[in-house]
Parts: sequence; C-alpha cells; structure tokens
Amino acid sequence: MSEKPKAETEPTEKKSKSSLIIIILLTLILLGGAGAAYFFLTKPAVPAAAAHTGEAAPEAEAEAEEKHEEGAPPVFIDMEPYTVNLQPEGQFLQASFNLQVKDEKVAEEIKLYMPQIRSRLLLLLSAKTAEELSKQEGKTALITEMEEAIEKPFSKGAKPVKIDNVFITSFVIQ
Repeated sequence: MSEKPKAETEPTEKKSKSSLIIIILLTLILLGGAGAAYFFLTKPAVPAAAAHTGEAAPEAEAEAEEKHEEGAPPVFIDMEPYTVNLQPEGQFLQASFNLQVKDEKVAEEIKLYMPQIRSRLLLLLSAKTAEELSKQEGKTALITEMEEAIEKPFSKGAKPVKIDNVFITSFVIQ
C-alpha cells in the first residue's frame, strides 16, 4: 500500500537522464571551444601571401628564430691582439676585440676563415690615423667597418657570415 504508481517515477527518471545528457553536451561544447581558442591563440600568424601558398613567410621564420635565440647564451670569439702602425708613420695601435655571433655554428665558420679575417682587419686598422681613432666617433666607425670587413663573403658564391657585434676589449695608441 505504500507502493507508488509507476507513472510518478518515470518522469523523474526521464528528467534526470535528460539533465545528465544536457550537462555532458554543454561540457563537450565548452571543451571544444577551449581547444579551438587554444589552437588559434597559440598558432603563429601566417601572412596573407604565405597563407595562399601554404608556406611560412621568411619574416615569420626569422621571427621564430629570433625568439628561439633570445634564451640562448651569447657566443663570443676572442680575437688575438693586434699591433699595427698607424698613418702617418710614427704611432702604433695595440688593440684586442671580441666578436659576438648568433651561435656555435657561425663561430666555427668564422674560425675556419680566421687568417682571412685577421688580414682584412690588419689592413683596415693600419689605414687609420691616431687622430681619428682617439675619438669616440672614430672607434664607433671602426667597429662598423670591422663588421663589414668580416661579413664580406670569403670566396666567390659563398654566403656572408653575420656578426652580431664587435667589442673592443683593449685599445692603446702610442
């Protein structure tokens, strides 16, 4: 006599099953939306010209390389000290420099061509006067000229190397 008729329990069961299905569907929709948002927010931007070909643009590749390099420690190459006669004869320069490059691969390439680099830099330094090198502007211009001399290709058809910076570590004019 305390039995409930089946008609009363069926709507409750149908209501709980439909609520469970709705909750599962909403959860799947939210997870799908979160996944799509993650995909679009973390995907690197591809310029419109590259999007049509399906290839990444060189700028995008260079930017990705730069981001990878930001965390990498700097790579320095110690150059042997230079002693050269300055123009006009009578004074000389004793100087030491360090080169900063992108990575060990570039450092190894530069070391292979060190005799050519030293020759280029000796010719460059020996063409300078004490007056132009004694000023800050002269030293700054010298660094730029050194970078250009080093970055010239070492043979016909060879790819130039890239120097990030030249640092003067010792500089004495006598």
